[in-house]
Amino acid sequence: MTKTVLVTGGTRGIGRAISETMKTKGYKVAANYGGNDEAAKAFEQETGIRTYKFDVADYDAVGKGIAAIEADLGPVDIIINNAGVTRDAPFHKMTLEQWQEVINIDLTSAFNVTRHVWEGMRDRNFGRVINISSINGQKGQFGQANYSAAKAGLIGMSKALAQEGAKKGITVNTVCPGYIDTEMVRAVPEKVLEGIIATIPVGRLGKAEEIASMCAYLSSDEAAFITGATMTVNGAQYIAG
Repeated sequence: MTKTVLVTGGTRGIGRAISETMKTKGYKVAANYGGNDEAAKAFEQETGIRTYKFDVADYDAVGKGIAAIEADLGPVDIIINNAGVTRDAPFHKMTLEQWQEVINIDLTSAFNVTRHVWEGMRDRNFGRVINISSINGQKGQFGQANYSAAKAGLIGMSKALAQEGAKKGITVNTVCPGYIDTEMVRAVPEKVLEGIIATIPVGRLGKAEEIASMCAYLSSDEAAFITGATMTVNGAQYIAG
C-alpha cells in the first residue's frame, strides 16, 4: 500500500523540494502551508500535490487538518516537520512575542503534528518522523537565540522519541541543513552571502534537493535501523562531535 507523507511548510523552499521528491518516490503527499494562498495554489497546479492550510502552532487546527488529510489520502505514515520562521534580534532587544512565535512555529508545531499521528503509527507498527532542524540549532547563531533554541529542541525531541518509537517500528531522526540556496537565503545582501559561502568548505550553498534526498532516504525501508540520528547536510561548514 502506498504510504502517505505530510510535509509541513511544504509548498515553498526546502519544503517544496521535499514534497516534490517524495511524490517522485511514489508516496501520496500532503503539503501543509500556513498563509500564502496564492503560492499554494500555484504549487498545487504545478506539481499536482494536494495542499492543506492550517496553523501548525495551533494544536486543534492541526488535528482538524490531519483529519482532512487522512480522509483524503489515508493514515499518515511519514511526518516531515519542516515548518519554520525566523524573527531575528539581538537578545537584549528580543521581545517576548519574537521569542514565542519562533518557539511555537518551529518547535511546538512538531509536537502538535507528531502527537496527532503517533498513536496511529504505534497501532500500525510503522512510522517515520523527520524533524528539519538547522546548523544554527547545533552551533548557535548571533541574533537567533529563539531560532537556535527551537531548532536545538527538535534534536532533543528526536532523540527522546526515537527511544519511545523503536519497538513499534517508528524511526525519528533530525536533518540539519546548512545554508541552502532558497529564496530566503538569496535575499541576504550579496556581500553578506559571499561571506557565508566563504565559510563553507565545499564552496557553495546547498541545494534544497539535497535536503529532500536525505529525507527520502530516512523515510525508506532501507533506513529502518537509523533512528535518533542527527544528519548534518552543510558542506562541512560545521562538524558536530
